Amino acid sequence: MSEPRYVRRFSRTERSLHWVHASAFFVLLGSGLVLYLPSLATEVGRRPLVKDVHLLTAVAWILALAAVLVLGDRRGLRATARELDVFDADDRRWLLGADAPQGRFNAGQKLNAALTAAFALLFAVSGTLLWLGERDTRFRLDGTIVLHDVLTYASVALVAGHLYLAVIHPTTRHALRGITRGSVREDWAREHHAKWPTDAQ
Repeated sequence: MSEPRYVRRFSRTERSLHWVHASAFFVLLGSGLVLYLPSLATEVGRRPLVKDVHLLTAVAWILALAAVLVLGDRRGLRATARELDVFDADDRRWLLGADAPQGRFNAGQKLNAALTAAFALLFAVSGTLLWLGERDTRFRLDGTIVLHDVLTYASVALVAGHLYLAVIHPTTRHALRGITRGSVREDWAREHHAKWPTDAQ
């Protein structure tokens, strides 16, 4: 049998952006749960240290994302942002359950990217307000904690679905190779992203 042919799906900059965001999310989730759940807080202890880890990770996340954006392939990221931003007729049909051809990103991935970006922004705003509110009562706005908590629950659900499709689901888990090594098999790409491979040569 001939060796499978691979096509590049994600650049180094795209992969860096993904893994910076993913790594920070899991550290923030873990430290946030310790601060939020009394049973975990009692088990772990050292609340001030966990709080510092949570805060410093948030700051490092923002700085690392900015560094990737400044030092990475900005032109490529702009092109990717345009791809993610456009929902065509095939995307709408796909979201309604029809078997519609997809580009490099399917409609579900585009929706996931939009929600992830919105959640990240809202996390940053609500987290900053919570931090400022501890120092100045003028920043203690009603609903900030509720917003932060609801975002956490929604993000956990979103990430759980993302991980299921990337790691467990047999027809889609090959996509994990794209975000770790940058390329995917051409035959897989043609089957799942029929509108993309000819543009990826």
